[in-house]
Amino acid sequence: MYTLYYHPGACSLATQVVIHELGQGVNIVDKQNVNNFSSINPVGTVPVLVDNDITYREGAAVMLYLLDKHPNNLLPAIGKARDEGIQNIMFANATMHPAYSLLFFIAHNISDETAKQSAFEAAAQKISGLWQVVEQQLQNQDYLGGNQPSAADIMLTVYSRWGASFPIDIPLGLKTQKMLDMIMAMPSFKRALETEESQAAA
Repeated sequence: MYTLYYHPGACSLATQVVIHELGQGVNIVDKQNVNNFSSINPVGTVPVLVDNDITYREGAAVMLYLLDKHPNNLLPAIGKARDEGIQNIMFANATMHPAYSLLFFIAHNISDETAKQSAFEAAAQKISGLWQVVEQQLQNQDYLGGNQPSAADIMLTVYSRWGASFPIDIPLGLKTQKMLDMIMAMPSFKRALETEESQAAA
């Protein structure tokens, strides 16, 4: 069974969803309840995955490790489709995720309310532009990878939830919203949310 260190609502949620999709067992541990979490990950971020006493860090690397280890439909195994699937994962992890992370940075590091709101709006504009890229990619298909959910769709769906925490508007295209709704309706996604909520209530 895997051990997954997480933070409620963070990008580690996508990792948990994928583990459920792969049919694997997982024990999730809130990093806030771990003494000296930096000894597990010096950077302090999640997800962190432990498999047979080997620790894996960095979201995209953890995702690819899991997808390569277990048969699945979330990432094609070979060929151009696999290359595109990896590209989509990297877009989610290295482009969309940092754009949303900027919102949290602004919230915690700018005290002047006028400057803060201006920064929020600039960040939201950038994020909206990235969602337009997603919308274009979805014009002729339901998901980034085609007609079935991919790991990248799950990652993007987790990130899309973060905008509600800030005083901004991030418009989404009709195809994008449809994709996000379908991912959030997946039993594995609901299960991951319920698991985090139950741990928080314990």
